[in-house]
Amino acid sequence: MLPDLAPIVFFAYNRPDHTRKSLLALSENTLAPDSKLYIFCDGTPKGTSEENIKNNNLVKAVLREKKWCGTVEIVESSFNKGLAKSVIEGVGSIVEKYGKVIVLEDDLITSRYFLEYMNSSLNKYEKNKSVVQISGFSFPSPKLQNNQGSFFLPITSTWGWATWGREWESLDFNCRDYIELKQDKEMRYNFNFNGSYNYTKMFFQQMESNKISSWGIRFYWNAFKRNGKILYPDKSLVYNNGWDGTGKHNDSYEIFPMPDWDKDFKVKNFPDIVKFDDEKVNIITKYMKSRTSIYFKIFIKIKSIFNI
Repeated sequence: MLPDLAPIVFFAYNRPDHTRKSLLALSENTLAPDSKLYIFCDGTPKGTSEENIKNNNLVKAVLREKKWCGTVEIVESSFNKGLAKSVIEGVGSIVEKYGKVIVLEDDLITSRYFLEYMNSSLNKYEKNKSVVQISGFSFPSPKLQNNQGSFFLPITSTWGWATWGREWESLDFNCRDYIELKQDKEMRYNFNFNGSYNYTKMFFQQMESNKISSWGIRFYWNAFKRNGKILYPDKSLVYNNGWDGTGKHNDSYEIFPMPDWDKDFKVKNFPDIVKFDDEKVNIITKYMKSRTSIYFKIFIKIKSIFNI
């Protein structure tokens, strides 16, 4: 076991097929045999369906099908916490012990070099407090050049990521200062990634209406306030396999499709200077705006009506 490798935290609930595919891909990572894996399996809520209970039990069986990494520890909850609470508590318990962590959910398929990229990045930027997160996902804009490198953006990611104890332990998940966003139009524009995606709406739904329960949008708010940098690869090292109606955010596929995902892609270059890549910020801003425009939404609606 290599001592400097970050532990992996994996969250599962009621999708046995997705869980198996995700863990299998993880086990095929080059560093999997030398990594520690902690699996958190949420429990079912009271009054849930028999099918949900069955699927939850099937997931628990999948978790024990093989030794997915060098060491594997499974933590099962006897009740339903929900994803947000599970992530906040699960990540917190592991990062407190190890000082850094790599995080996956049950519908994420990783490339063979995902763990190499994550550990290299965590080690390289550990002492630079302006770097708050490492993202394994990357935006599928065709204008992003692939130089087997990586770059910094001002937005966080929830699809295969890593961070340090110094960052996670300082997060304020209560976000009582969110009211600042209501009072400042320019701040809202910047928080919405130059007006390209309505993160503000999502944040207010979290803080005011309880329509969603998201740890991710609160993590982003904390990073945004301090101008935090998030490292992204030139091409995604993570593929989201949850676009079949089993997840909670299926509409995201039209914004972030990954048809050219390459499981053998490897990042070889990391920025020595920690600053936002203005060119790539501009490319991704334009990409996001093109995928969230009213015209694109109408196109997607027509596709769904006519099953194109």
